[in-house]
Amino acid sequence: MASTMTKLQHPKVVSHGEWLTARKDHLAREKEFTRLRDELSRQRRELPWEKVEKDYVFEGPHGKETLGGLFDRRGQLVVYHFMFGPGWSEGCPSCSYLADHFDGMTIHLAHRDVTLAVVSRAPYPQIEAYKKRMGWRFHWVSSNDSDFNFDYQASASPAEKAAGEVYYNYQTTKFPSGERPGLSVFARGAGEDIFHTYSSYGRGLDILIGAYNFLDLVPKGRDEQGLAHSMAWVRHHDKYDQSYFVGPAQPYIQPKIASASCCSEDHRSE
Repeated sequence: MASTMTKLQHPKVVSHGEWLTARKDHLAREKEFTRLRDELSRQRRELPWEKVEKDYVFEGPHGKETLGGLFDRRGQLVVYHFMFGPGWSEGCPSCSYLADHFDGMTIHLAHRDVTLAVVSRAPYPQIEAYKKRMGWRFHWVSSNDSDFNFDYQASASPAEKAAGEVYYNYQTTKFPSGERPGLSVFARGAGEDIFHTYSSYGRGLDILIGAYNFLDLVPKGRDEQGLAHSMAWVRHHDKYDQSYFVGPAQPYIQPKIASASCCSEDHRSE
């Protein structure tokens, strides 16, 4: 593929002894970063919780499911907000890139009292068809009949669309799509109480992408400099081919609307 065959420009070639000195100096900084990340994670776990007051209901492979049901009898729930709107022909390429990492980890999370669920505003038949195309097995439900996406910054409300600005990542900003990526964490309390403990958006989702962690280790890194947006190179995993080309000026393009019958706007959050 032309985008990956460019010659690497090495910064400096040295003897093994010089290389080892430089590597050990960088290792000290890596260890410092690891300790800082551990401390930040500890502080995250100490953030206050807020009680979920709404009774959210989703549509899944077995019919209606409540937010409590998504826990699947475990104490902690991680929800990935997948950009897939009503009537879209397919899911967002960037969210699909993240989702390619999910299936292998769900059994490991389950054994640490954590359930992973994916939520989108597209009606469930759309989700089911796209999930089958991509070969995924993780639990994915539709929030189309609830305010869930609007309440957790994952979809633009009709009022936000009219204003041209949205509340996303805890600030008012512009966003090129009506759907937005994110992650929200919930915990069970005493009785039937459910609490929202954490949500993250934007670059806060980088840590979920195992492929990025590998790319950060190689000489070219993520190789995203000069692109119109960082994930402009990403394709659905069934769309890469030998003629793959990255257009550096390519902006984010929301997937096309496949069916007008699926696209009526919901006005619950007006």
